[in-house]
Amino acid sequence: MKKNILFAALLLVACGDKDNTFDATGTFEATEVTVSAEQTGKLLRFDVQEGGKVMAGAEVGCIDTVPLYLKARQIGAVRMVYQAQKPNTATQIAALRQQVAKAQQEVDRYTQLVKDGAANRKILDDSRSQLLVLQRQLAAQSATLGTSTRSLTAQMGTADVEKLQVVDQLRKCHIVSPISGFVLEKYAEPGEFAVIGKPLFKVADTERLFLRAYITSRQLQQVRLGQRVTVFADYGNEKRSYPGIIAWIASKSEFTPKTILTDDERADLVYAMKVAVKNDGKIKIGMYGEVNFR
Repeated sequence: MKKNILFAALLLVACGDKDNTFDATGTFEATEVTVSAEQTGKLLRFDVQEGGKVMAGAEVGCIDTVPLYLKARQIGAVRMVYQAQKPNTATQIAALRQQVAKAQQEVDRYTQLVKDGAANRKILDDSRSQLLVLQRQLAAQSATLGTSTRSLTAQMGTADVEKLQVVDQLRKCHIVSPISGFVLEKYAEPGEFAVIGKPLFKVADTERLFLRAYITSRQLQQVRLGQRVTVFADYGNEKRSYPGIIAWIASKSEFTPKTILTDDERADLVYAMKVAVKNDGKIKIGMYGEVNFR
């Protein structure tokens, strides 16, 4: 009887002294992006399937572009009208310049004649007045033509900006994936009407996962950003280890989530951290994991 009691006591002590095989626990999560429609129109094509893989920058769908294409053509036609209305300043003032040049010759000729005493002073004054009138007419017409040209040039510039806006809207009709990964959810089907801001699908980068774990304030001195650690993924009947790097540590504490275990069960406040792990294709989002700092 005494031997049985002694054995039970030793077993309890051994169990109480057993250390955890982990320093923190958590679940795996990925960078998720919800892709929304950037343009309004009928969804003509949408080649996305839940669980399927998409590549960054790859086009996966298209919204009807015909209305925007017609608008671009209309803007182009308006610009051509503005271009045709621009005056040919050199041609329109050529005749008036010739008149000014001839009037200047007359003034020079009468000036010499008056100097030689062969002409009346009044004739010279009249020729000078005629030259001044023609010069003012030339200046006024040049100013009018310049104003008209600048106005039409500005209108052409506005048309160019409007066309660039339409081109940008046309580009947004082509749906592309911003990251490479697997499609988690699909919210639309071909033939549906898409509006700006409507979610179309959600994609997750599953090649680089993060174990979101929690540590106590006592453990803060054991970790730092960029530190290399060992991560264990729990597959139920086995655990697989992966090298990891601490990518983020929260600057504010929070109450311990109910589903999380720490090495100190008395800790009420913990700090969240993320450990980056390169996925070999077996780790799944939401899977339980552990991290060891040693």
